[in-house]
Amino acid sequence: MKFRIHSLIIVLVYVLLLVGGVYLYHQVEGWGYLDSAYFLVITATTIGYGDLTPQTDLGKIITMVYSFIGIVFVFYLISIITHKVFESKLEERIGDIREKKKRIVELKKKVQKV
Repeated sequence: MKFRIHSLIIVLVYVLLLVGGVYLYHQVEGWGYLDSAYFLVITATTIGYGDLTPQTDLGKIITMVYSFIGIVFVFYLISIITHKVFESKLEERIGDIREKKKRIVELKKKVQKV
């Protein structure tokens, strides 16, 4: 449960960061909302197609700040998802090993009786 709340908080903070960034780019650069969101996602995921670039000094400053913050959030989200996937697979494997161990113990008891 603690993991879910933590993940939800991270996602919500990133969404707020996106919404704020979309508004800022819309106001400062005059881009549409979709173009602003597209630019932020492309920047935060380090894809950087280069089809949109800030033209104003304030837009460039916002981009520099957002790049550091956005990249950290995106990669942190990726690490959370990856951790959860590997953790569930590991728990599954541990369960399999425990079942096999129980089976071995049962077989050893049967062999000792014979």
